[in-house]
Amino acid sequence: MEIFIQYLITFGWALTAAISMAVAMSIGLTIFTWISPLNEWEEVRNGNMGMAIILAAAVIAMAIVVAFAITG
Repeated sequence: MEIFIQYLITFGWALTAAISMAVAMSIGLTIFTWISPLNEWEEVRNGNMGMAIILAAAVIAMAIVVAFAITG
C-alpha cells in the first residue's frame, strides 16, 4: 500500500510540473509575440516556414533554460 501512495505522490508532482511548464511556455510565447514587430501566428498560418522555425527555436530555448534551472 505504501508504494501505491508513493506512485500517487509522483504522479501528482509530474502533473504539477506539466501544468507549470505549459503555463510558463504560454507566458514566454506571449512575451515573445509582444516584443516582436511581426504577427508570428499569421505568418505561420500563411506558410512562412522561417517564422515557424523561429517560434520552434524560441520554445526550445525556453525549455533549455528551464532544464538548466531544474538541474541546478
